[in-house]
Amino acid sequence: MTKGIATLVGFIAVLLWGVLALLTVGSAPTPPFLLNAICFAIGGTLGLIWTAASGGLGQLRSVSLYVYVLGTLGLFGYHALYFTALRLAPAAEASLIAYLWPLLIVLFSSLLPGERLRAGHVIGALVGFAGAGLIVTGGGAGFQAEAITGYLIALSCALTWSTYSVMSRRFGKVPTASVAIFCIASAALSLPLHLAFETTAWPIGTTGWTSAILLGLGPVGLAFYVWDIGVKRGDIQLLGTASYAAPLLSTLVLILAGVATPTWSLAVAAALITAGALLAARASLKAD
Repeated sequence: MTKGIATLVGFIAVLLWGVLALLTVGSAPTPPFLLNAICFAIGGTLGLIWTAASGGLGQLRSVSLYVYVLGTLGLFGYHALYFTALRLAPAAEASLIAYLWPLLIVLFSSLLPGERLRAGHVIGALVGFAGAGLIVTGGGAGFQAEAITGYLIALSCALTWSTYSVMSRRFGKVPTASVAIFCIASAALSLPLHLAFETTAWPIGTTGWTSAILLGLGPVGLAFYVWDIGVKRGDIQLLGTASYAAPLLSTLVLILAGVATPTWSLAVAAALITAGALLAARASLKAD
């Protein structure tokens, strides 16, 4: 698989995350950790079935415990910290801080062997972050001192996912099938947290269960497998910058579904995110 193809495969994850919000809304009133347990169980089980069908179960035994712990902390830790941040700080501001992860991926990637960080990558990531900020805040967020704990947890969230993504590059020989174990372990960790802190509420009717199942198949399932391929074999700097398309796509999907309304800030955000991706792509082409 070429570097360009791997980057495109990784971008499938961004497209899938674009429907995360809509499907999450459809799965209401299921609480976050229960939804996590359901979706990660689906994504992990299907991954194991595929691995078994392709004769790859044996390769999972060669993966070190350290990698399994790292992967589980990446997937489970990101979601646990994100949901906690949203409970302790205003949603818009917490989400904006959490969306520092694409920028951090671009910056941290400079520590990887053979990678060179160019000005275009950094500028593109910053421009994309500005666009994501407009979407998340609606153009009018204001930070609150009393929510500092939530903000710090949101920053930890961004650090967790960016570190997981960049560290995955360092374990390029670890099979993508290992993501199935990450998902199963994340589901196992989510269940006791649900029992301890949440009131059980299952998805309601066909819409609720369809949304939950689609989440497990796509944004909280397949997305992690293709993302693994992208960060390990693709252009991680370009992929990091392009990830700012996720909040844009998510908002567009919500608008098309009639859940959200279009605003002037969305148009500006779209222009900023597109410009940021183009700047990063140009820098990557120069690097090649």
